[in-house]
Formats: sequence, structure tokens, C-alpha cells
Amino acid sequence: MDILSPAKINLYLEVVGKRPDGYHDIRSLMCPVSLYDTVRIRMGGDSITLVCDAPGVPADETNLAWRAADVFSDALRRKGRASSGMSIELEKRIPVGGGLGGGSSNAASVLVALNRHWHHPFSPEEMARLGLRLGADVPFFLLGKPALASGVGERLEPFDGLAARPVLIVAPGFSISTSAVYGALNLALTKCRKRHKNFRFRERKFEVPGDLCNDLETVVEPRYPVISSVKKALMDCGAQGALLSGSGSCVFGLFADAAGARRAFAHLSQSRKWRSTLVDMIV
Repeated sequence: MDILSPAKINLYLEVVGKRPDGYHDIRSLMCPVSLYDTVRIRMGGDSITLVCDAPGVPADETNLAWRAADVFSDALRRKGRASSGMSIELEKRIPVGGGLGGGSSNAASVLVALNRHWHHPFSPEEMARLGLRLGADVPFFLLGKPALASGVGERLEPFDGLAARPVLIVAPGFSISTSAVYGALNLALTKCRKRHKNFRFRERKFEVPGDLCNDLETVVEPRYPVISSVKKALMDCGAQGALLSGSGSCVFGLFADAAGARRAFAHLSQSRKWRSTLVDMIV
């Protein structure tokens, strides 16, 4: 089984508050994009094995794709069904630690592939619960379409108010820890709630650039000034808006048309420090 595993961008990310369990409640608008890892699964054997072509990505039970296989197999056995081992191979194109959700997407792809292989023993609701055990973004990738997310990201409402645009993603060449960013967040300095007091995206279409907002930029940009440089470079190349995705380090720019996005890609691809990728929104 070969599965294309997409990245996502956060067009809006408001941090509402910190929960007693240490996590944060958010409001976000997420959209999948056509930047894909490949997840390859071969069934058989007595155990789960995993290999990955990206340096630094764990190939053991700490990898979300491995954990997804384990969680699914355990849930299948609880239904009284026989399970089996498998080998998982990850071909990575989504930058690791870039705020594009690659690990969560890989996990969702494993769950979807195994549910299909075993003739759909789990309903969409059961799959979402399995996904949430792995990470807050996994249910979004199971949904596979633009969505408004709330809670820790697990409460999802499909969103059809997005116009498809070319997207230029720029990876500045380093990873950022999501937990470290949230740990350093000062809610008094966040800005999205002030700009969008009523979070009215359910009632209207999303507008660029006015609606683009990410509260985590208040932590990331002061610590990593290159993020501001990437955003400026994208805007100078004609982007209608530019924003940090998730906790970073990747920044994306939204363009009005493919020709403009291609020109920006050609220009920014000359940078030896940054990796640029031209993709489309999946709406």
C-alpha cells in the first residue's frame, strides 16, 4: 500500500488559553496542500518495523506512524479481530519540524490504509478517536479537507469558504520545537483575538491578507529573525499575504495566480539557505 500523505498550512491560529492539563485551546483554520510524503506499508510478519529516508527522524515506537500502526492493531484486537505485523517505509518531502504536520499526516495515512486493508472495521468517528490518541492534528488529516478546528484541534468543522490559491512554502533550514513555542507563549501578547473578536469565518469566506493571523509568531519571530525576513521576501515577490505555519519554521505565501507564484519560486529558489516548494491548496 502506497499512500500520499499531505502537508497542511494554518491560515489562522488563535491561542485561546491554557488548559489545566498543560495543553492549549486553539481556534484555527487549516488547509491541506499538495506537498506529500509517501507512506509505504507491507503487511506481514509478527512485529512493526519502520524505516525513513530523512536523517534524524526516529524509526522506532516514538515515530507517530509506528504508533499509529500499534494503536490500530491494538484496537483491532479489542474488536476480536486478528492483526498482523507490518513494515512501514517513509519517504519524506515535508520538512521535519516545519509546522506543516508531516508526522501527524503520516500517522493518519497509516490509520486510513490499515482501516481500508481490514475492510473498514472502524467508523469515521472511531477513527477520529484513534487519531486523537496520537496527536491533536491527526483527526484533521483523517478528514482530509479544509476545516475550522477548536479545542486542542480535535473539534473539526469542514470549511468551504476558501478560494484555491497557489502557495509558496519556504523552509529556512532548521526545525522548531512545538512544545517549546507553546511553553514560551505569553497570552497577553497574542493578537488574533483582538483582530477577529467574533471568529466569524463560519459565516463568510476567508479573506487574504486581512484574515491571516498566527499567535505563535509572537514567540517565533523574536527568537528567529529569519522568519520575518522570509515573510518580507515573499511579500516583495508579490505574495498577497505571508504567514508562519503552525509553530514553524516554515513560512508560506499566498499568490493570486500561478504565474506570479512561479516567478516568486524562481527568485527565492536562488537562495542557498532556504528551500522553496510551490504547491496548491487542496480545497
